[in-house]
Amino acid sequence: MSNSYYANLFAILAIAFIVIFAGIGLRDPWPADEPRFVEAAKEMVESGNWFFPLRGSELYPDKPPVFMWLMALLYKLTGSLSSTFMIPNAVAGLVMVWCVFDLAAKLWNVQTARNAAVLLLITPQFVIQAKAAQIDAMVACWITVSMYGLIRHFFVQPSPRWYLFSWACMAVGILTKGVGFLPVFVLIPIAVLHLTGRQRFEQQLKAKALLGPATMLGVLILWLLPVLYFSFFKDNPDYIAYRNNILLQQTAERYANPTGHLKPWHYFIVSVIPVLWFPLYFFLFNKENWKQIFNSPVIQAILVWVVCVVIFFSISPGKRGVYILPALPMLAMVMGALITQSGIPQWINRLFTGVAGIVTVAMAAATVLALFHARVLTKELGDNLLPFAAFFAVAALIWGGILWLRKFRLNLPVYGLALALTWLLYSTWGYTLLNPIRTPAKDIMADVSSIVGQDGELGMTRFKEQFLLFSSVPMTHFSYLSNVHEQDKNAWLWMKEGPNRFILAKNDGDIICFDTSKSQVMGFAHRREWILLDENSLLPECEPPKTIKRYQLTPEAIYQ
Repeated sequence: MSNSYYANLFAILAIAFIVIFAGIGLRDPWPADEPRFVEAAKEMVESGNWFFPLRGSELYPDKPPVFMWLMALLYKLTGSLSSTFMIPNAVAGLVMVWCVFDLAAKLWNVQTARNAAVLLLITPQFVIQAKAAQIDAMVACWITVSMYGLIRHFFVQPSPRWYLFSWACMAVGILTKGVGFLPVFVLIPIAVLHLTGRQRFEQQLKAKALLGPATMLGVLILWLLPVLYFSFFKDNPDYIAYRNNILLQQTAERYANPTGHLKPWHYFIVSVIPVLWFPLYFFLFNKENWKQIFNSPVIQAILVWVVCVVIFFSISPGKRGVYILPALPMLAMVMGALITQSGIPQWINRLFTGVAGIVTVAMAAATVLALFHARVLTKELGDNLLPFAAFFAVAALIWGGILWLRKFRLNLPVYGLALALTWLLYSTWGYTLLNPIRTPAKDIMADVSSIVGQDGELGMTRFKEQFLLFSSVPMTHFSYLSNVHEQDKNAWLWMKEGPNRFILAKNDGDIICFDTSKSQVMGFAHRREWILLDENSLLPECEPPKTIKRYQLTPEAIYQ
């Protein structure tokens, strides 16, 4: 292939665009996280409150607003959430691909840039997150852009503009999710290289370097000052709770003392990286590559940074696989440099062939299980498995056909082709098959709305954001952040105050103030049974809530 910079860049971005953007508009937001961010973006536009994200008209203190701003902006411009909610992360994916390609071309050459971008696109975690509407791909984008600027400044050519821009991107990353500061860790190996004389950075480390942290602080202050103003000078306890939650509980406290997603220290090494970072780490099992690592300060700096990111998240007891995503683009770039110089060993090509064989057998087995309505599939996909059997069969034909055509000898480009075709199959046909299964709240809310009617009022306890998003009627809830029994008490009091009122609740067995045996089962969603309570379900008495909390959401437009 030609080594023209622009020809390769165009080809890589075209492939990335097709794979990442495929399926946009074909599915709704899927739990666990997507409905929350989409609902917050929808409420930004409808309420006009763009500075403080809302969830059911209640301040949403778990995340800063940048990611939701981008969704809300597209919704404001187009009037459609379903067609746009996946676009911010899709664009972020393309930006990360460009950063890897351009930086690799500047550090090494176009061939390295092409290989690095291809490796990034075949790594499962990258594409999964670029095609999702979770916050992690967006923060990974800001971190990658920041790393691009820092590495370019220190290892390509001193550039004060890129250096300051990197720190500004860190600030925006922090305003997306608190870990946006992670590029700071690359200064550790850079300092070691400078102090040991391996590579000096006299020009880059002048006193003006302090303008970088100052730039980050300045960007953060633009957001922080209004938060502090509203929390200190507005007579509203919700703003105080928002300030304390987002500045303390969702940052240092959540890192040091999390309450969910508790995993052992080796979780990323054992359970995440082997699957979601395949095949990048295998290139480290090559002596020739280690010679390059020992001889290249920039590769050493980036690899140390990757290790620092993994260690940082491993220290905290709370872990999710997506947390280490920000390290992936830079790791792919380094691996691209290694394989360009040393080549891909035959045993890794055989590994690609073996993986393709495993996928073929797995898809063929899934086809048979679906045809025979195996319990392992019906409990996840429902009883109508014939369309899924066809889907699995086509996937098996893709991988099996490529294996046969290549005479069971795959290499990196062919393996990437099989992955790309599978992503396209999943992003089109797969989305349409899975969407009704992943969005059960949509049907439940349609049924609830028909029961409540035009004259009724609907309240909700123990809710999930999907129900807010798909509601076509006004809803009252009693604070997502409150104890569930406090929600029950507030719901009981609210129902007693007026006729024709209903409560939609998750039937988790500990509802108080209501007789759940008189409820109406509305269906299953989020692995739980959801019931509708009316005035006949009210118990004669209920202990008053400690604080009366009510938030009403009146949607201006139905989700579409």
